[in-house]
Amino acid sequence: MNAWLGRTAYHAKDPERVECCIIIPARLASSRLPRKLLLSETGKSLLQHTYEAADQSTRAGATYVAADGDEIANEVRRFGGNVVLTDPALPSGTDRVAAVARQLPGVELVVNVQGDEPEISPQGIDQLIELIENSPTADMATLATPIRDRRVLQNPDCVKVVLGQLGQAIYFSRCPIPYVRDGDAKGITHLLHLGIYAYRRNFLLKMAEMPPAELEQAEKLEQLRVLSAGHTIMVGIVEEPTIGIDTPEDYQAFVQRYGRASEA
Repeated sequence: MNAWLGRTAYHAKDPERVECCIIIPARLASSRLPRKLLLSETGKSLLQHTYEAADQSTRAGATYVAADGDEIANEVRRFGGNVVLTDPALPSGTDRVAAVARQLPGVELVVNVQGDEPEISPQGIDQLIELIENSPTADMATLATPIRDRRVLQNPDCVKVVLGQLGQAIYFSRCPIPYVRDGDAKGITHLLHLGIYAYRRNFLLKMAEMPPAELEQAEKLEQLRVLSAGHTIMVGIVEEPTIGIDTPEDYQAFVQRYGRASEA
């Protein structure tokens, strides 16, 4: 076993048969909001909120955190979650998720949930799992939501996706796609990609070994590695996006929403 890997006690909803699990890659460093996963103005860390929300999925049998170091690992142990300590030198969250998946040979499907989404919808996770279960030719699945704000469409930090007739991803881009040349967008629904993925475990391990594709390097979008290699990503549509926490303002807005919900 890799020297970096070590697991806490295993807690699963159905320990006899876990075919699908959630893995949350968790890295302490963050450029716009330092140490954000450990922020705890609500009485719980941001990571604990995300873990507990994701763990409400009825289709996933267990939830893990793929930690980049002891501080994250100790926080997960504190609130009673499953944690695997991974090599801090791993280049991406996907690599961290794959490192944990290698230790779970009985798992068939893996869902990658970002650690900074404390309001992640467990129903959305279940929808994603159902989508890949019902798409036998797909190696991956993800979610998208209609764009209703032109500022989101124009923002390069908001990734857009276009779909084929069967619901498969054709392309992801930071640019507004599809581009409406004549200015008449009638019949076109622009879609915002949401950063949650379901993988077939064997494909996830293969993907982690694939070299970056030119399109991926140009757009800085890892999912383009998959499309460039000819693999299928199915896309499910949800009506509302979850809100990730990237800035101090995002976090304070979450704290206020949490406070109002607790008082209701």
